[in-house]
Amino acid sequence: MSALRLLSSAARRTPKSIPLGRRGYAEVADKIKLSLVLPHQAIFTSADVTQVNIAAATGDMGILANHVPSIEPLRPGIVEVIESGNASKKWFVSGGFATVHPNNKLTINAVEAAPLEAFSAEAIRTNLAEAQRITAGNGTEEQKAEARIELEFYEALQHAVATK
Repeated sequence: MSALRLLSSAARRTPKSIPLGRRGYAEVADKIKLSLVLPHQAIFTSADVTQVNIAAATGDMGILANHVPSIEPLRPGIVEVIESGNASKKWFVSGGFATVHPNNKLTINAVEAAPLEAFSAEAIRTNLAEAQRITAGNGTEEQKAEARIELEFYEALQHAVATK
């Protein structure tokens, strides 16, 4: 029996009374319970969040209530929290993971994070230039590897500060 015939035969025998789960759009009244934590402290917790925008490794994404449970690795970038009344708070995270749990719960575990307004554009430019110099220079392979990581971090930070 071919695989297609076997599959269609099995589909015909499946009881029609099995309820299928349906996903819809988030209701306006639905809120997200958010925890943004570092290894040494929780920097933000709230049960009244409308949307969270993250810099996932696969691309920027927004998370609303009733989001499908998932785990997303984070790249260096902005985590934006939109609370009721459209108040927005932004942090720059160096990396980590965002875990969407059932029941509108979101946990963001970041290695390092700081409010976006805490960064100086001049300090970012200086550190970026230093990382570029080491990457292009005659340092050891270990120094160059560390400088490439810093380069990615400072480029992302420079972009984040420029677009705030």
